[in-house]
Amino acid sequence: MIFPARSGANLPLFLPRLIAQLPAWPPSVAAGLMLNVAIGRQIDPAALLPLCGRCVEILVKDLGLRLRLTYTGSSFAPFFGDRAADVVIGATVRDFLLLARRQADPDSLFFDRRLTMEGDTELGLLVKNSLDAVELPPLLRRRR
Repeated sequence: MIFPARSGANLPLFLPRLIAQLPAWPPSVAAGLMLNVAIGRQIDPAALLPLCGRCVEILVKDLGLRLRLTYTGSSFAPFFGDRAADVVIGATVRDFLLLARRQADPDSLFFDRRLTMEGDTELGLLVKNSLDAVELPPLLRRRR
């Protein structure tokens, strides 16, 4: 089985294999645009300067999807370099949605091995702490 049992995904088994074969740049462009819109001017650009030129890879484990992003000094953009990512943050679609909606704590998911971080953990913590400081757009908030 390709998916972890707890992912809750009911996707065809071939889908992660297919997605893993696709180039990373189209979804990375979309992810960069979404981050720029969602975050807007909420984070001090100076706080993100350590991300400049660095590759942050988001791995959506149950889809086989890799998003490679960097910070340009003013916005997030796809990372087009061939080198290995400086930090790789991985989880399932469901767990990333729980994090985005603030329905799950990243530390709990990390200790439950549902959220992984490999590489420069200091850089990963900068990403995590920066995103934690952002006020969520209404579309991501859970409706009650």
